[in-house]
Amino acid sequence: MADHQLRSIPDFFLELTIADEANTQRLANDLAVVLGTGDVVCLSGDLGAGKSTLARALVRSLANDPELEVPSPTFTLVQTYEFDRFDLSHFDLYRLEEAEELEELGLDDLLETGAALIEWPEKAGELLPEKALWIQITQPDEAEDKRVFRFQASDPSWQDRIRETHEIRAFLEQSSFPGAERRFLAGDASLRTFETVTTNDSSAVLMRWPFHQNTLAQSVSNYMERVHLAQDCRSVLAIGTELRDRGFRAPRVYKAEPEKGLVLAEDLGRDTIVMNGAPVSERYYAAVEVLARMHGETWPRSIPVEGNRTYQVPGYSSEALITEASLFLDWYVPEKTGRAIDDAVRASFEGLWRKTLRSISSAQLGWVLRDFHSPNLLWQRDASGTDRIGLIDFQDTVFGPVAYDVASLLLDARTDISQDLESALFDAYVSLRENQSQGFDKVGFSAAYSVLAAQRISKIIGIFVRLARRDGKPAYLSHLPRMLGYLDRVLDRPNLSELKDWYNGFRH
Repeated sequence: MADHQLRSIPDFFLELTIADEANTQRLANDLAVVLGTGDVVCLSGDLGAGKSTLARALVRSLANDPELEVPSPTFTLVQTYEFDRFDLSHFDLYRLEEAEELEELGLDDLLETGAALIEWPEKAGELLPEKALWIQITQPDEAEDKRVFRFQASDPSWQDRIRETHEIRAFLEQSSFPGAERRFLAGDASLRTFETVTTNDSSAVLMRWPFHQNTLAQSVSNYMERVHLAQDCRSVLAIGTELRDRGFRAPRVYKAEPEKGLVLAEDLGRDTIVMNGAPVSERYYAAVEVLARMHGETWPRSIPVEGNRTYQVPGYSSEALITEASLFLDWYVPEKTGRAIDDAVRASFEGLWRKTLRSISSAQLGWVLRDFHSPNLLWQRDASGTDRIGLIDFQDTVFGPVAYDVASLLLDARTDISQDLESALFDAYVSLRENQSQGFDKVGFSAAYSVLAAQRISKIIGIFVRLARRDGKPAYLSHLPRMLGYLDRVLDRPNLSELKDWYNGFRH
């Protein structure tokens, strides 16, 4: 295809020579992992170049079905597939008579909920989005299966995504999972993404941590520093190693390249301590056992890591706790009242929280995994004791009041914990701790639990609104009624009367 047919798109930024159809399928798999809503991929090349082969492989990869029937949309012009992550519309414009016909096919509407894969994109003229990715496919020798794929895009984000997925493939080829099939697993509330990688009957989880690049707004970076969020994946390696060394079920790491933000680790499954949306009491009691055992140990502030270096576990300072609680002010209060908080109100809120945190200054300190709740507690069916709970998402571990993680579990942000179950779990934790040590301070622990529960709930309420409004994830708003109910429950405790008066002034 001549250069002018690519609408003055810059020269290709990547050229790959693919030996056969199996490797073309692998390339499609690498593309499928990084596709998202609103993306357009244009496949350009002569008849027989391999456009349909790549297109079918990409559709099957997204469907997780290598046998899926993928008919050519030559006569219908478009075929749309509904997948869990997003819809994919497969266009074949070979029989398009006028470029304007593309508008009748509803490309813009389709891109609101999905992505588009377009064969013979030249037929659309100037009607395709400027940010599309173009893949030019050629067959240097008709007697061979070898194809050359040239990637072109005017949007630099495509270069980043293609480079990263190509980098991940190279990383996997050097691991114990060469030739692995990749599947998008999840993206969390940060910029991290997770994939499952499988070869034969073995699977692992790949974490990609992009914070090492200049991907964060300055305000986000400043917030991460203020609340002691991990800046790179070395925290995962250090904390995970220490947990495993002490007999806790954290994923084994198969391969890691911290400088690239890549960690390939053991797959602990998908079962959590919740089933069909409801808490499973047996599993929550097992998680309580894990916390009690953890809180009976003395944890280091400094962890040796490779290269004669150490990882410093940050302290969970009062300022960090207050900054997190202030997300309630920054996001929920404006959502509720329609106006931002003034400086005087913020000062009174922060002052009240400083006073409240001072009241628990003698609380037991130790490792706080920080998000010790159902999405991060994986149920190990064939294990026993504390091994029944697989631990993930502990990269932001800090050294602070251990009651925080107990509150995180007993007032789970992702499922409804009744007051009766909360009380029973609380009593189970206290009983385990009292059996460990006759000096366990139940009264002091109860006070710390109340304060830290109020702090965490305030933080999570603010985060859920922020995810909905700033990050375009409105589904998080469905959790607000639960969190507000927890807040009312916690604020009824005697040691939080001042906080209750303040919060009620903005909620009623």
